[in-house]
Amino acid sequence: MVAIRNFTPRLYQETIMASCAKGNCLIILPTGLGKTKTAILAIAQRLNSFPNSKILFLTVTKPLAEQIHNEVKECLDIGEDKIVLFTGSVAPKKREELWSKAAVVVSTPQCVENDVINSRMNLEDVSLLIADEAHNAVKDYSYTWVGKQYRKKSRFPRIIGLTASPGSDLEKIQEVCKNLYIEEIEIRTDKDPDVKPYVYEIDIKWVPVELSKVLLDVSKYLQNFLKDRLERLKKWGILRRTNVKFVSKTDLLGLQAQLRGRVSTGERDFVVWNGISVLAEIMKIHHALELLETQGIIPLYKYMSRFNEDAKTTKVKAVKNIVKDLNFRSAFIKVCKLYEEKVEHPKLIELQKIVEKEIQKKPENKIIVFNQFRDSASDIAEKLNTISGINAKLFVGQVKKGGTGLSQKEQKAVLDEFRAGMFNVLVATSIGEQGLDIPQVDTVVFYEPIPSAIRQIQRRGRTGRHDEGKVIVLMTKNTMDEGYRWSAHHKEKRMYRNLENLKGKLALFMNTKEEKITSYMKSDKVKIFADHREKGSGILKELIELEVELKMEALPSADYILSSRVGVEVKTVGDFVESIIDGRLLQQIKSLKNNFERPLLVIEGIEDIYSVRNVHANAIRGMLAAITVSYGVPILYTKNFKDSAMLLNIIAKREQEETGKDFSLHPEKKAMSIKDQQEYIISSLPGVGAGLAKPLLKHFKSVKNVINAEQKELEKVEKIGKKKGEKIKDIVDREYQEL
Repeated sequence: MVAIRNFTPRLYQETIMASCAKGNCLIILPTGLGKTKTAILAIAQRLNSFPNSKILFLTVTKPLAEQIHNEVKECLDIGEDKIVLFTGSVAPKKREELWSKAAVVVSTPQCVENDVINSRMNLEDVSLLIADEAHNAVKDYSYTWVGKQYRKKSRFPRIIGLTASPGSDLEKIQEVCKNLYIEEIEIRTDKDPDVKPYVYEIDIKWVPVELSKVLLDVSKYLQNFLKDRLERLKKWGILRRTNVKFVSKTDLLGLQAQLRGRVSTGERDFVVWNGISVLAEIMKIHHALELLETQGIIPLYKYMSRFNEDAKTTKVKAVKNIVKDLNFRSAFIKVCKLYEEKVEHPKLIELQKIVEKEIQKKPENKIIVFNQFRDSASDIAEKLNTISGINAKLFVGQVKKGGTGLSQKEQKAVLDEFRAGMFNVLVATSIGEQGLDIPQVDTVVFYEPIPSAIRQIQRRGRTGRHDEGKVIVLMTKNTMDEGYRWSAHHKEKRMYRNLENLKGKLALFMNTKEEKITSYMKSDKVKIFADHREKGSGILKELIELEVELKMEALPSADYILSSRVGVEVKTVGDFVESIIDGRLLQQIKSLKNNFERPLLVIEGIEDIYSVRNVHANAIRGMLAAITVSYGVPILYTKNFKDSAMLLNIIAKREQEETGKDFSLHPEKKAMSIKDQQEYIISSLPGVGAGLAKPLLKHFKSVKNVINAEQKELEKVEKIGKKKGEKIKDIVDREYQEL
């Protein structure tokens, strides 16, 4: 008998649990009211109903997975060794070993996705799938694919979604419900009678600030830039409104998509091409204006400086046009002066006053300051640390190219220190918004309003979890901040209206239940080898849907091997053109030709191949001619990853009916020359491939000499290095053991 421990279920949790026992349920609870503990009740119920089954508890980040893993261990009485944690830092083979013994697995969905694709995880005996932060179950996010696979393969499927905010759009809420096969919605707000006794009051205060005159002067030049570009679009008949305040980022993205759509159908009109470029300019300067109005000089200076640097080397027309523009140049001169003078945004001045006052009032206060941008967040933390009594630390995502960042280990350490009271102010970007349980946060400060209902609810929910809380929102008057404030307000109200309308009406848009397969593995499956670097591809997921037996391996050439004689390279339209520019395409085609009797290139996508990049049409035509005529490699075209997967499946099926399923991972081309055979043998060594086989053979003169070479000799060859040398010697010297 599996029992719960260390907590007593609340009435609303037991009521919600009753719905979960009947069918798939979406649980919507305000932050801090025990969504995880409600899920733990469901775990106990399912394990007692299906004693030898497993539970999958999915969540969106590693820090959240660790937090939930600890909470499940604390509250479920089944033995800690039965509750395991899966993240990317746990090796695949170790995950496979842990899976066989576990009863509850807490994991990121990407790990589960990879393990299902590689047949390391059998979903047949999973009696409950829990999707934490379920509002992410849209589009191509891993929740969608894992949910579909689970429902098809489990012998007794049950799905529970957990969220504080599923979104404001009816279509998105419906998509979440559809992708998780939801049959019932259990929603509670802080006004419901069974929840009210456990809700702590949150005092929300809006603090308006005026944009200073020196910042308004910069704003004038950026707005003039935007007005000029908007007038051009109006003149060309692309846009009707030219008032900067009434043109949103969403409008601009929609217009850009329309114009790209016209180009993809073959339209070569001057207005369309220039419209796309001008829209790119507008969006870049629109972002600059947002940084100025809502953030301050430091992030704006860094952003505009990058433009000037990029303009020296880039071929992108929009960037070159921006840095030549008189309004941009005038704005940048002013920004440089303000940066040197260390002029602060009035919000930053107000923030320092607020935080200092809160800490003086109660020195043990814990405060979270949310900011959208890393550069701004870093500056905020630096400024707050100059104030007596304040110890602020930055909490951001992992390192991006040339930027600030924290590893997952560092993120965990920062949160542990904040929980322990080792510092009193956490300055966080969006990574701190979802699900993190930090007890006794007294005050949450929004450095800016955000136009998302989901993110507003998530930010607000970091306080008022175990005691009364305070939310302070800084807002620059007469700027984008005001629009974002009201946008989020109306979206949140609309979200609750839509949810109430949906309750009891799920059958109107839910698919009828699909018939589940009777067996987890089928004996007549088509077999396809896929290169391990393709693991994020939609093609792989679709092949699994088509019941293909996938084998993930490090393939020296080809993305997919379909039979003893067919190897396939798959490229999107954009990647095809990009690989012409960087020069890797011909080497890949040559390797494909040398290693397979029937090589094949698939180009995926509906975009116009001649307009995705600024490459002369004759260069593309010349490459297509070289591939098909000079190398004799056929080219097939597909619309999208689903079309590609179906094509690969059909080819593999026909091939394997003719040549058999039992084919080698290293098929040998019939008419291989001695030179090609030598290169092929050496290319199969770890980390070598077709690119390094030639230098090795040139250096050592024969296959025998390469095999017999000492590690130090191998390392002398360019691009081999210590790690590859070690791997080569290990595979050559290790004794063969038959399993």
